[in-house]
Amino acid sequence: MPDETQEQPTRPQPDPERKTLDDRARMTELERIRHSCAHVMATAILRLWPEAQFASGPPVENGFYYDVELSHRISPEDFPRIEEEMKKEIKANHVFEKKIVTREQAMQDARRGRLGALSERPAPSKFKIGNLEDIPQGEPISYYQNGDFIDLCAGPHVMRTGNLGAFKLTHVASAYYKGDERNPQLQRIYGTAFKNKTELEAHFHMLEEAKRRDHRKIGAEMGLFVIDTEYVWSGLPLWLPKGAAIVEELEKLAKETEFAAGYVRVKTPHIAKEKLYLTSGHLPVLYKESMFPPMELAEDVESSKREPSNRENSGTESTIPRFSDSTKYYLKAMNCPHHHRIFAAQPRSYRELPLRLAEYGTNYRYEQSGELFGLMRVRSLNMNDAHIYCQPEKFAEEFNAVNEMYLKYFKTFGIEKYVMRFSTHDPARLTGDNAKFVNEPELWKQTEDMVRDTLKNSGINYVEVPNEAAFYGPKIDVQVWSVIGREFTLATNQVDFAVPKRFGLVYKDRDNTEKTPLCIHRAPLGTHERFIGFLIEHYAGNFPLWLAPEQVRVLTIGDDAALVDYAKSIVQELRSNMVRAEGDYGTDKINGKIQHAEHAKVHTMLVIGPRDREAGAVSVRLHGKGNVGAKPKAEVVADILQAIKERRA
Repeated sequence: MPDETQEQPTRPQPDPERKTLDDRARMTELERIRHSCAHVMATAILRLWPEAQFASGPPVENGFYYDVELSHRISPEDFPRIEEEMKKEIKANHVFEKKIVTREQAMQDARRGRLGALSERPAPSKFKIGNLEDIPQGEPISYYQNGDFIDLCAGPHVMRTGNLGAFKLTHVASAYYKGDERNPQLQRIYGTAFKNKTELEAHFHMLEEAKRRDHRKIGAEMGLFVIDTEYVWSGLPLWLPKGAAIVEELEKLAKETEFAAGYVRVKTPHIAKEKLYLTSGHLPVLYKESMFPPMELAEDVESSKREPSNRENSGTESTIPRFSDSTKYYLKAMNCPHHHRIFAAQPRSYRELPLRLAEYGTNYRYEQSGELFGLMRVRSLNMNDAHIYCQPEKFAEEFNAVNEMYLKYFKTFGIEKYVMRFSTHDPARLTGDNAKFVNEPELWKQTEDMVRDTLKNSGINYVEVPNEAAFYGPKIDVQVWSVIGREFTLATNQVDFAVPKRFGLVYKDRDNTEKTPLCIHRAPLGTHERFIGFLIEHYAGNFPLWLAPEQVRVLTIGDDAALVDYAKSIVQELRSNMVRAEGDYGTDKINGKIQHAEHAKVHTMLVIGPRDREAGAVSVRLHGKGNVGAKPKAEVVADILQAIKERRA
């Protein structure tokens, strides 16, 4: 059976959206280093293969790439030659010189093959012509030149090639020009760069450790999940019993936390009419590409309308179905429209607000096959979702309470490093063909100010990122770092001032007037899939007791009947208290039993020999820590139950 938990071929990162000039002005020093390294890499490749045609070469997370069309298939065996040429360019210490040109001049140079090249060439710089067409009218057009290499580029860069620190080419992937499969397929050459050799070495050490902790590898070894591409489909994980145990623990944590915070739970179906998503605004354009294609069905109306003549003539109701025009139905890609309809199901008063509707909702999103990755990018996802409907004057209190919930979870899971990415809108994209956000400029300013003020007043670590808000309001993406320093996008927290109005959601305020509530979308634990993928790598599979798939295993030294009965009584006592406990009562040597339990990453092993039985004791071993000594059975059981209850790290 094909299984996607195994190593997959390297896939390209999706093409980043073209940066605005404001975005570029905010590029960090490290991003400038990496952007400049991409140009130096292109320079080196052209010295080896002068016919190479370059497309785009941006900095990306953890490095840079450049897309190139070349008859020679570049492989890691070519990297030493390319890197040697790059070192020569760095040693030459050429200035990165910026030059502003007219659109006509740029098009002329591209047709002469001069852009993305060391000199004029017979073949035009065809991909640069396409890139030039993407530059908005009125935006300055610029070149950057280092040595003989001239590129169509808005920058920014470091001052000189000699300012570049340590770098390394990493891998090659295939990518379509501009991310469109109708365009030519190019080679995407990846590399990374840092300020110095120490940082570069630390990065690769982290990558090696990340490979060891890969959730796909550990998930397969521990029997947590499987992705069956033959009978089910890519991106649809099947949770095995041990993985489902982790799912259940996370849901239990969320339900207890949310109940204490005044949330009420709801349940919604996995499918809905097209009308729901047209009303929310997800269709017809903004979210359509992320949704599965619709099912088109004729609707049975027999239950509501029957032929009177049939009943009169036969004395029985007709069983012949009648159908209306066909209706489109979509798999649920998000929970919010369903929750809005729950809000609308009955009249609401300000006395009911804030109303906090929570659900671990199953969503389906049509991710492209090349973007799927283990549990981190899937097509079926179970989201720790909730929607808080509140009055504007209650917003700060509710938003801050959500942030405090995040911090509580971080402490529970030992997440020490995090940052909130506060994403705002772009005023230039409220209208026109390039519109990305709902056209409510005053509400954008109001809600962004509210979020910003709340973050500042709470002292939470955040950064502000323009042009990345949700289409209906500002949002916060929660970035966390695992214990080895690997960054993950964990969850999101969004403000919605637009969609409740589209659904006509209202409540009666104190003055007896109808008003539209603000809605806070929040998902502190993200989805089961992504969060468990993160936790597997964060803990390297060595989960704390409360979260471990197998919490306790009782191991007997030998198979004496009285000893086995004693061991079974301990297992039964633990299981009667909902502890995931198993027993190993066979004839294997005790060292072999311990090794098997260690390999399975069982958190606590209770070793029992004849003396332990006689004394009413057990010898306790902890995974990865070894023997911690013999203790009375009752004391050990009580400590296990208390540790699980407290969710000790």
